[in-house]
Amino acid sequence: MTMTKYILTEHSRKVFTVTDLTRAVRAALEGSFTGIWVEGEVTGYKWHTSGHMYFSLKDASAQLACVMFRNENAGLGFELEDGMSVLCRGRVSVYPPRGQYQLTVERIEPKGVGALQIKFQQLKEKLAKEGLFAAERKRPIPYLPHCVGLVTSIDGAALRDILNILERRFAETCVLVYPVPVQGPAAAPAIAAAIDDFNLLKCADVLILARGGGSIEDLWAFNEEAVARAIFRSEVPVISAVGHETDTTIADFVADLRAPTPSAAAELVMPLKEELLLKLLDLRRGLGRGLLGIVQIPSQRLDELKKNLGKSIEGRLAIEQSRWRALTGKLDALGPLSTLRRGFSVTLRVPDGKVITDAGSLKKGDLVKTRLSKGQFTSKVQDIA
Repeated sequence: MTMTKYILTEHSRKVFTVTDLTRAVRAALEGSFTGIWVEGEVTGYKWHTSGHMYFSLKDASAQLACVMFRNENAGLGFELEDGMSVLCRGRVSVYPPRGQYQLTVERIEPKGVGALQIKFQQLKEKLAKEGLFAAERKRPIPYLPHCVGLVTSIDGAALRDILNILERRFAETCVLVYPVPVQGPAAAPAIAAAIDDFNLLKCADVLILARGGGSIEDLWAFNEEAVARAIFRSEVPVISAVGHETDTTIADFVADLRAPTPSAAAELVMPLKEELLLKLLDLRRGLGRGLLGIVQIPSQRLDELKKNLGKSIEGRLAIEQSRWRALTGKLDALGPLSTLRRGFSVTLRVPDGKVITDAGSLKKGDLVKTRLSKGQFTSKVQDIA
């Protein structure tokens, strides 16, 4: 490291303007302190509308002003916050209007925790506040979907595992595979577009997002905000099956169901056909027993009603028969036959059969028929009195 030296003596005095001295110091510092790493705690962080970031690094004894211009911070990958311990790489420079030296930062790395992990936590907190993880908005997974939409890599082991399990559990299942990259910068936009396309086409009852395990960098596409919002706006229920059981992604929190592995997702989405048939058989037997019970009870009740009805009819007939005999007796007592049995007779004119109640209606020589209690006889009128 070299530095220009200015030695002043009483006989050779050089006077600097402020600008000249500032330029000289700036040239000395910028030429001597480039590509250096500085460790400290972020304080006074501000993001300007120009896109530039201003903050200071401090430790127990000193503080250093820092600036990170828009071109450098565009790919930062996480949001800088006060209190964060970081390592900053850059060069020392001087800001002439204030005569202040500062660190022009080119790169920032969180100290102790990776940048991706910080970005993950920050996005998780942001989406949680917006309600994307709320349990009440999660949709139920259909029990026996007609068609399963699968968003995954066409070359990955996850695809083979899911298809094998679905074939074994329920061979008649319809599966639509939407091939996407599951790693790299193109993955997140492709996954989000696949979810949107399934919703647009309305061709699947449930979606599975799947890929095998890997590092946080490998799984990062499923931590992107674009994927999270695509899952959130999906009208089709979504199962997240990313990585191994210990892996967790933002997609897991937003999805309607999180499966620990792609294979587990296949088992969760489709019941085993043999078990389903056994359940149907049990239901059929139970239904038969239920119907038998339903029929037996009314049948028994019907027998009781028939028995009671028979008794009721018999009693009613007896009453009516008694009344009939009473009425018949009365009619018989009042009828002409009863009168005849008491010694009276009835005389009818021949041939019209008209009852003779007045002798004046007869004339000498008429024939009349007299009816007695037993038998009858015919007479010829000889005299009328």
